[in-house]
Amino acid sequence: MKNWIFLLSLVCGNAFSEEIRVLSGGAARGFIEPLAAKYAAHKVVIEFQTMGHVQKTMAGAGARKYDLLIVTPEVAQKLKLEAKPLARVGIGVAVHESAPLPDISTPAALKKTLLAAKSVVYINPETGTSGKYVVEMFKKLDIFEELKAKSTLVDSGYAVAPVGEGKVELGIHQISEILPVKGVKLVGPLPAEFQRYTVYAGALAPGTPRAAAVREFLRYLSSPEARAGLAKAGYSAPE
Repeated sequence: MKNWIFLLSLVCGNAFSEEIRVLSGGAARGFIEPLAAKYAAHKVVIEFQTMGHVQKTMAGAGARKYDLLIVTPEVAQKLKLEAKPLARVGIGVAVHESAPLPDISTPAALKKTLLAAKSVVYINPETGTSGKYVVEMFKKLDIFEELKAKSTLVDSGYAVAPVGEGKVELGIHQISEILPVKGVKLVGPLPAEFQRYTVYAGALAPGTPRAAAVREFLRYLSSPEARAGLAKAGYSAPE
């Protein structure tokens, strides 16, 4: 009888596991996706959206389909949810893989590089977290108007993809959203004076019937095994 049950489990795999439905911010993809793929206890299905779209989704009827949210603490607070910090990521600059690396080591060098660039792309500040920081940086450097005329705004997905396609010269986005993009290379992080980290935290979706399974998955996302792979994907542990 025991052998029969063992053989059935091999055939069915995770047939007896619950399915955890996750709604996550896009820049958390490089962290959450590989871990979810290795997670054996339950099946994890993930949908990625910008933070702005996540808030709209959770304000509508579609909110009931999710069990776990991976969002910034600010969004969790707006949604009145308790959240556990999982990882953080900084903002970097990208160029085409065949381009020379420009100097972005200091605020002055970064300003010179931005002004010299023929075109720049970043996430729309209306929908993406890093876009708000980029605009803030442009204004502090007193180059917002100059950059506005040659900027492309992307509403979702990999914002620096046009750089890899040769359509835009310079891209600014979360480092975790630069590393996986084909045709681009990371110049480096923004200077410390302008660096802003986005923290991603896990929160139980309101009314989920799978709260126990979600908490188990959250413990896994905070495990030493999970933390060990953060740097390779462009993240660091939350402070």
